[in-house]
Amino acid sequence: MQKLERLTNRILYLPPYQETDRPVLGAVLGDDKTVLIDAGNSSNHARLFLSQLEERHISADLLVLTHWHWDHVFGMSEIQTPIISHRKTYTKVKELQDLSWEDRFLDQRVKEGTEIPFCADAMKKELGTRRDVFLPSPDITFDNRLSIHLGGVTCVIEHVGGDHSNDSCIIYIPEEKVLFLGDCMYANLYSKKWSYTLENTLQLIQRVEKYDADFFVLSHHDKPLTKEAFHSQLLLFKSIARLTEKCDGDQEAISRELSKNLSRGLNEDDIETISFFVNGYLG
Repeated sequence: MQKLERLTNRILYLPPYQETDRPVLGAVLGDDKTVLIDAGNSSNHARLFLSQLEERHISADLLVLTHWHWDHVFGMSEIQTPIISHRKTYTKVKELQDLSWEDRFLDQRVKEGTEIPFCADAMKKELGTRRDVFLPSPDITFDNRLSIHLGGVTCVIEHVGGDHSNDSCIIYIPEEKVLFLGDCMYANLYSKKWSYTLENTLQLIQRVEKYDADFFVLSHHDKPLTKEAFHSQLLLFKSIARLTEKCDGDQEAISRELSKNLSRGLNEDDIETISFFVNGYLG
């Protein structure tokens, strides 16, 4: 079972669980209010999070969504607080409210290309035979940036977009030097082939690298990244983006140049990231 972990004095998080695609869930503890980050991929996931918070005598006052994907919103009905989201997230949640999650409807959407096989399989594992998902509409929406003052600590929510989901938002807690990134750094899973595009990725990097943080929380990474590790990842993305354009999407040439520049052999993550950039470049 996932166990709640403390990142800083005011920040707790529930680690991800890859088998059923459960993302990180976060809690920011102010003197006056507590904000939860993301609702989880099921009622069970949300209840697990809430029960472990309750054991520490913590109750939630607000819920912030990083984006609309199922694994971040399907637990919303369990969290009885006002819900904050980007305007685009609100629109997508409204669309999800009209869908059925039974096998035959899920399988049909996979066949049509409007659902991802990976997500459909994870939903079936996580939800089991109980597919009566209730999705409340977010109560508060914003367009660009929103600050929430919790007493002694602040949540700064910024819309950053990116290839993974154009409604992606990040949550920065300046007093704790922590940045929750949601899924914004991940590839577009809804494209024909999983992909990064040069323009979206470079714009996203510009937006996130300005934040002064000691810890960077990505929703499907087992542990938060340190400043050094995260900025190394950004540098790698920049290098691959530049080489993708320079080599006109030739994956072998990009790999050779990158290996030479790094003075090491490439690992599986490097090769996968290159392939995602090539997919986006070649369309």
